[in-house]
Amino acid sequence: MLTTIAHGPVLELRLSRPPVNALDPALVAAIREGIRVAVDGGARAVVLSGVPGIFSAGLDVPVLLGLDRAEMVAFWRGYVDLLAALGRCPVPVVAAVTGHSPAGGAVLALFCDYRVMARGDFRIGLNEVQVGLAVPELVQFALRRLVGPHRAERLMVAGAMVDPDEALRVGLVDELADVEHVVGRALAWCRAHLDLPPAAMAQTRRIARADLATVLAAAVDDESTEFLDRWFSDETQATLTALVDALRSRSLT
Repeated sequence: MLTTIAHGPVLELRLSRPPVNALDPALVAAIREGIRVAVDGGARAVVLSGVPGIFSAGLDVPVLLGLDRAEMVAFWRGYVDLLAALGRCPVPVVAAVTGHSPAGGAVLALFCDYRVMARGDFRIGLNEVQVGLAVPELVQFALRRLVGPHRAERLMVAGAMVDPDEALRVGLVDELADVEHVVGRALAWCRAHLDLPPAAMAQTRRIARADLATVLAAAVDDESTEFLDRWFSDETQATLTALVDALRSRSLT
């Protein structure tokens, strides 16, 4: 489910849940624990990667539709904890976006320090609206932080999925590379930063990311159920169920 690869002082956490690295409770917990182990083990930077062609397809909707409200509450809290682990990580984290990255996959990348995406016929974006979900404020904040308020609004309200060139143009990702070089470029970014005076780099990074850390701290403590209320609404359940049925029909043809 998660493959750990050491590259000297940089630890790569490779999502390895076939076929599309969809985020279920177990994978979310594994990534969160992988980050903790990396930091506790002395890693000076982390690369979060996928496999060629796919970074993560986002939330595992078929699995999550089978959860009752209490189980979904536990999942959502674990997911927010994972975003906090990425956004408040004491060492730099780079997303090696090795292919498609819709919805929850894009969200993981938003909370990293830097994003390298594969060139090619891939898409990235927050398409939650298309499946009947509102984008939570925490995620909206992270996207506004990267691309600005107006552009973030347009992308999220439309549920837009953009290609790598457009993602780079609007600031959703920071760099493009051929798919076989995405992880290598992510490692190179990490190593370049680790060559800097470490205390000055770390302190400057903490100050620069303080706004994100503050919002994440509030989200972790937030007991509101707005997202869950929306998840269990008739509209969202009907839309998600239709989506799952369509995917199953496609897999049978």
